[in-house]
Amino acid sequence: MSNVFVLDHPLIQHKLTYIRNKNTGTKEFRALVDEVSALMAFEITRDLPLEETTIETPVMEATTKVLSGKKIGLVPILRAGLGMVDGILRLMPAAKVGHVGLYRDPETLKPVEYYIKLPTDIEERELIVIDPMLATGGSANDAIHSLKKRGATNIKLMCLIAAPEGVEVIQNEHPDVDIYLGALDEKLNEKGYIIPGLGDAGDRLYGTK
Repeated sequence: MSNVFVLDHPLIQHKLTYIRNKNTGTKEFRALVDEVSALMAFEITRDLPLEETTIETPVMEATTKVLSGKKIGLVPILRAGLGMVDGILRLMPAAKVGHVGLYRDPETLKPVEYYIKLPTDIEERELIVIDPMLATGGSANDAIHSLKKRGATNIKLMCLIAAPEGVEVIQNEHPDVDIYLGALDEKLNEKGYIIPGLGDAGDRLYGTK
């Protein structure tokens, strides 16, 4: 069963409040999503392996630690996932970025894949699938299936907020994929939106309706 990690750091929770607020404008919303994504990246990379190296400080030779070169791949689900990428890349500029394009059919609420472009070595990378919202779980489930079909074996899922229904789908379909959240909300409403949620993340990021 997937592990679910709700990242309750005070700065994340503080900024999520403003992200949720309907009066937060597009410019501020984007900046806040960017900041929370960077803060979440600290937690999601907590288990990256280190190795020792020797350097010269201005005072003396010292044995210190550096990342051991584990390859990271970021896979935002288009389009809303793009709003979270830059914050993570500031911390991990060497990470490669793939893209999965999905949209939710308004009638069936099922995801439809229309675009996928990935690094050629995804089977060697720890992949972080990124989407601001885990609602029905359909898009994330489909994206993870697409990655596994192409050889990915080490995947994490990172979302700002989630509904229990979406978490359950990922746990059932992908028990090997750990889930990292800023908040776990109450439920979905009859239209498939997270309650209390933050509205439509893509529309709020890009000023569309």
